[in-house]
Amino acid sequence: MYRDANVTLMVSDMKRSIHFYKEVLGLKQGTSFGEEWVEMEAPNLKIGLHPTSEKLNTKLIKISMSIGLRVDDLDEAMELLKSRGVTFGPLFQDQGSRIAPLADPDGYPLYLIELKYG
Repeated sequence: MYRDANVTLMVSDMKRSIHFYKEVLGLKQGTSFGEEWVEMEAPNLKIGLHPTSEKLNTKLIKISMSIGLRVDDLDEAMELLKSRGVTFGPLFQDQGSRIAPLADPDGYPLYLIELKYG
């Protein structure tokens, strides 16, 4: 029934967001339709970037999500992203993982996660 899926983020500045996901996070740029849609590809996930518009009543949509990117070495990934200007929130650690929260230029929550097992 479903062919594909993605997470869509309404962004205030397409060029800035493309730069962040492509150059800072290192994701691959996929399908795009001019300034109206750009897909950024992470393993098993497509993030669709769409400009905020008066036509789309985004004020009615409650933001209650985050995007997780799994890494093999959290410390190494954090150092690389810090060198590219990313700021991280406090680290979270439990028995099975270490998590480093961050945000994109529009404030969407993301996190890096290193699993201790698997």
